[in-house]
Amino acid sequence: MHADIIDLVMPMKSKFIIAIFIFLAVASGSVVGAVLALFDDLPQIRSLEDFRPSAITRIYSSDQVVLGELFTEKRQPVALEVIPRYLKDALISVEDRKFYSHSGIDLKGILRAIVKDILAGAYVEGASTITQQLAKTLFLTPRKHLMRKLQEAILAFQLERRYTKDEILELYLNQVYFGSGAYGVASAARVFFGKSVKDLSLPECALIAGMLKAPSRYTPLVNPDLAVDRRNIVLYLMFTAGVIDKATYQQAKKTPLILAKSSGNSPKADQVGYFMDHIKKELEEIVGANLLYKGGLTVHTTLSYTLQQAANEAVQKGLFAIKTRMNKNNTPSEKLQGALIALDVQTGGIVAMIGGQDYHKTPFNRTADALRQPGSAFKPILYAYAVEKGFTQNATLLDAPVLYKGAKDGQDWRPENFSKSYKGEITLRRALAYSENIPAVRLIEQLGPTGVARFAQKLGIRTPLDPNLTLALGTSGVTLLDLTSVYSVFANQGKRIRPYGILEVLDDKGRRLWQINPVKNIVISRSCAAIVTDMLNAVINEGTGRAAGQLGYPLGGKTGTTDTYRDAQFVGFSPSTAVGVWVGNDNYTPLGPRETGAKAALPIWIDFMKKALPNSPQRTFDHPDDVIYIPIDPLSGHAVSPETPGAVKAAFIKGTEP
Repeated sequence: MHADIIDLVMPMKSKFIIAIFIFLAVASGSVVGAVLALFDDLPQIRSLEDFRPSAITRIYSSDQVVLGELFTEKRQPVALEVIPRYLKDALISVEDRKFYSHSGIDLKGILRAIVKDILAGAYVEGASTITQQLAKTLFLTPRKHLMRKLQEAILAFQLERRYTKDEILELYLNQVYFGSGAYGVASAARVFFGKSVKDLSLPECALIAGMLKAPSRYTPLVNPDLAVDRRNIVLYLMFTAGVIDKATYQQAKKTPLILAKSSGNSPKADQVGYFMDHIKKELEEIVGANLLYKGGLTVHTTLSYTLQQAANEAVQKGLFAIKTRMNKNNTPSEKLQGALIALDVQTGGIVAMIGGQDYHKTPFNRTADALRQPGSAFKPILYAYAVEKGFTQNATLLDAPVLYKGAKDGQDWRPENFSKSYKGEITLRRALAYSENIPAVRLIEQLGPTGVARFAQKLGIRTPLDPNLTLALGTSGVTLLDLTSVYSVFANQGKRIRPYGILEVLDDKGRRLWQINPVKNIVISRSCAAIVTDMLNAVINEGTGRAAGQLGYPLGGKTGTTDTYRDAQFVGFSPSTAVGVWVGNDNYTPLGPRETGAKAALPIWIDFMKKALPNSPQRTFDHPDDVIYIPIDPLSGHAVSPETPGAVKAAFIKGTEP
């Protein structure tokens, strides 16, 4: 019987042992599996070696004004040594007093938080160190659960093993979100106080550190009283931690809150919005959208902020005057718009760009994107083509009524001069100066519309042109930017430079990523450019642009007015700057009676040039060696003595002079 009992017990014992073994194996496997799952889902800490936080790209004018910032997160990383000691002390006092002594996690703090969370039945107290917060910000989701907290602790421990405390603190201060779109302490300093982080005072440092508890709640832009209360708590914690003395604490908490002035829709944003949109398209092609909005680039542009302000003032003043006249004439003015583009003649750079009356209301850029009829402002292209073909400016055309059978959309066309009068035989110089239409139509008939259209595109018109007789009167839509760039060819010895707005792009280390290489072409002869410039100077000294003569500088230009006064333009240039101005209604309705290029657009041009001309580096137009200037009778075009009353000097290629 004893043996039977033994035989019975032994299998039971074996089964128990086997059961224990199986349980331990399963338990061990579960633990190992959980640990493996925990670690398997963790990101690689060494990826931080190549980590670059998203940073702000800043765009500068040629006179070193910040025109704007591009970013997905408003962030400007800075080195730890730039950050004030008060800010570091404030952060550690309020977020993690044992930061410099723990190994990434605070065990006592975690146990205390767990007890409070269990008693409350919810997450009521966190226990994250600065290192844990950095780990969460960089690698984990904000959702609270046990697995995430364990991952956070493991990541924090790994961060502490790989990086110094100062490196962790620098990463944290540059990465964390402070609310109101500010990522990192440098951005927070700019957003809330309008200053560099290195210039923050003790109270400002305490306020920024205090916001981390709840950025949306403690942002001073929304809840200034709560922000100050929280600031004073941080100051008290700094005092109890021994990093500031009692007198400093008491003085700091009495300091009033002074925030940066709001820069929402600032005048600067209104003035440069069109230009910023214009160059952003090109910047995305140059460096890509990801680097542009996250790479902390520095972009230097051709825009002069000083001249941009002058352009904006001139456009606003001119539009106000036009709107006043429209109201008096009971002409609807709700759609009234104006635009101005200014180019550096020698470089092709855009120095001013106003694409409309109010960027925030209508961001459509009327300098670069609107196709409007240039009217007589197209005529200099026609006359330049004639000069290239051997015409002299004293050659004559018949200014008399004419009928063209089926010339306009299959209908008979009888062009008219704006003045409704006719001068008989008239020189090319005088026909252009007084903007007579019929001589221009007769000229394009002789030259051929197709050749004129091709020549216009060679000079810089990039939009399609209808090659018919009406092209002489500017009936094909063009952009103001293209038309102004054509005029710069005349002032630049026949050289065309494609307009551009970006000079260079630097990376976040100041290294050049890209630099402009202007596209330059000689599109007309130097002598032709000089003769056309002389003819356009006659527009100002003798013809429809006489109001610009008050400026007292060598200038050339041309008015442009379309049928029923729908568009008014003036495009002109000095030896240094080419400027185009357009005025019209967005819905193509008339501006009102007698709102010509000379009346509506030229005053804006003059007001702008008053600011631009005194700083012009070049004061005279080009005089090629093969071009001679001789006095002529402006009516007949015949050579006369210099003493002849009314005589004008005109340019001719040597050997073609009268």
